[in-house]
Amino acid sequence: MITIAVEDPRQPEVEALLREGDAYALSLYPADSCYMLDLNELTADGVTVFVARDGDSAALGMAALVNRGDGLGELKRLFVREAGRGRGVATAVMDALEQAAREQSIHTLQLETGPKQLAAIALYEARGYEHIDNFGPYVGDDFSVCMQRSLA
Repeated sequence: MITIAVEDPRQPEVEALLREGDAYALSLYPADSCYMLDLNELTADGVTVFVARDGDSAALGMAALVNRGDGLGELKRLFVREAGRGRGVATAVMDALEQAAREQSIHTLQLETGPKQLAAIALYEARGYEHIDNFGPYVGDDFSVCMQRSLA
């Protein structure tokens, strides 16, 4: 059984997920193409962190929702550790995050991932995300793939 809850990222298990996500991204892309929010950014106003846990309360995955305050939101830091892959963790986290986005009056959810993350891209496409031109800090970065979905 997988549960999803909004949690404070300043806890050892979540910090471990962040480190694992950092290591994974840095194994694929140059550091200046890794746009991961750090712990301080994850605790800022307008940021909601979702954590997936199994029946033993072990943290398996996470994601963050950044509410830009203009009807736009951004999905950040989606990461599922190896023990959670293939168990629907990413889908469950995305379901909770998208529902929270709607409740926060976010009408469009955007994200950035990398071209080597084919499973992530396939997940997003299956959920109705469409490829868009790179936006914000991702403009001009060949290691960025940007997508968005209307939540209306």
